[in-house]
Amino acid sequence: MEKLKILLPKGRIFDNVISLFAGAGISIKLPDRAYRPIVNQDDLEAKVMKPQNIGKLLELGAHDVGFTGRDWIEETGADVEEIMDLGFDPVRIVAAVPNEIDDKALMNKRMIVATEYEKIAEKWLTKKNISHIIVRTYGATEVFPPDDADMIVDNSATGRTLIENGLRIVDTLMTSSTRMFASKAAMADPQKKQKILELKMLFSAVLSASDRVMLEMNVPKAKFEGLVKGVPAMRSPTVSPLYGDDGYAIKTVVKKSEVPNLLPKLKSLGATDILEYDLRMVSE
Repeated sequence: MEKLKILLPKGRIFDNVISLFAGAGISIKLPDRAYRPIVNQDDLEAKVMKPQNIGKLLELGAHDVGFTGRDWIEETGADVEEIMDLGFDPVRIVAAVPNEIDDKALMNKRMIVATEYEKIAEKWLTKKNISHIIVRTYGATEVFPPDDADMIVDNSATGRTLIENGLRIVDTLMTSSTRMFASKAAMADPQKKQKILELKMLFSAVLSASDRVMLEMNVPKAKFEGLVKGVPAMRSPTVSPLYGDDGYAIKTVVKKSEVPNLLPKLKSLGATDILEYDLRMVSE
């Protein structure tokens, strides 16, 4: 089978994507100052590129799968197929202005807009009928106002950086997160499509496990029915008889967020010897 060619995102989102592969049992190691990682699977090969370039490179067909933000797919207009939202690095693409510029002033002057997102910004500014000139930035967009720009269009996770630079958000243009994309050519190839969907299945199992834990506990026979009814589970809990017929061992998968409230409830229902395990994969 021809190797599946994968594009990995250079920069801050690289580690999350690599950890996802590792959770699926796929080791990817990147030597210093290298762009071609070592992959422990013979049917995969990878290359590291800037997230901004990944969509168009997939569209051109030299690579099969890539990981980048939805924002860069929109910005570059890449004609690719979204496979799944990984949920990593969620951000909003926002328009922000210095605090001293009110909403009325937006419509009464020609705004100098600093941004890395030229196409996204142009579309929004035109829709809002805001007279503008766009200045392309290459990072640190928030430092342009008020001296060198009247407005910025930039990504923001918490809004804290904007506040620290005396800026206020006037609108959210879109939301974005790290996602898995595939070229349309790869999805038209039955073997490559199968491999891509297999990766999706593995990644889904890893992501499902990331917010769940396994709980294991013992319960006397007399309290079994009450406990089972009070235990949440993905399907139904696994139950096994204890040695000596003294009761039952119960295993169940629950969300991590449920554990603080669930443990006291389980104790009150008669559970003993409660153990909690991290999970590597959960396939539903």
